Parts: sequence; C-alpha cells; structure tokens
Amino acid sequence: MGKNVLLVDDSSTMRKIIGRSLRQAGLDFDNIFEASDGLEALEVLEKEKVDIVLSDINMPNMDGISFLREKASRDAIKDIPVLMISTETGDDIIGEAKSLGAIGAIKKPFTPDKVNEVLGPLL
Repeated sequence: MGKNVLLVDDSSTMRKIIGRSLRQAGLDFDNIFEASDGLEALEVLEKEKVDIVLSDINMPNMDGISFLREKASRDAIKDIPVLMISTETGDDIIGEAKSLGAIGAIKKPFTPDKVNEVLGPLL
C-alpha cells in the first residue's frame, strides 16, 4: 500500500490495539508511527511522511482538539487527514473536531470491521 499512519493516544496499549485492528481490517501500512499526545504527534509529523493520523481526544500535555488547532496552523502538515478515535463522541466535541479539520470519528471500543468501514474509503 505504501502508506504511513500515525497513532496518537496516551495509552500504549490502545495504540497497540489500534495497530492490530488496522492489520485485522486488512489495512496494511508500511510504517505505523506512535505518539502519546498532541505535542509528540506534531514532532512526528514534522519529521516523517504520514498519510493519515488516528488521534484520541483526551490526552495529557496536548489533547486532540488542541492538536488539530495547532496542526492547522502549520503549512507543512495542515493537509494531513486526521480521524478521531475516542470514547468522546458527543456531537459537540466531534463537531468541534470536524470544524478544526478532522475527517470523522470512530468510537472506542471498536471492531476491525468498523475501522475498515470508516478508514478504508479514505485511503
């Protein structure tokens, strides 16, 4: 496939679960980069070629909403699509995320089928 993904979640276990779900969904990425918060995610995006970001909303240091806001202000990375993966799926928070450039959201917990359903068409 030749694509790279960045998984942003403060839980290393959740990052592993998401990575496994991508593989089980048949979405094979060349590289799966990881970050534990929005600050780390910005560092990765500045250094690596990333095709899509899967980000949690609730994280320490820099949450997913602040990450979207900061990412949008940086020309080199502002067009990289971000899909939110979170327990927070209220219309208000997801609406805010979408207004800041998120392309959608997947609610935790999720299945590989759900990941494929939402992410597959975006790749």
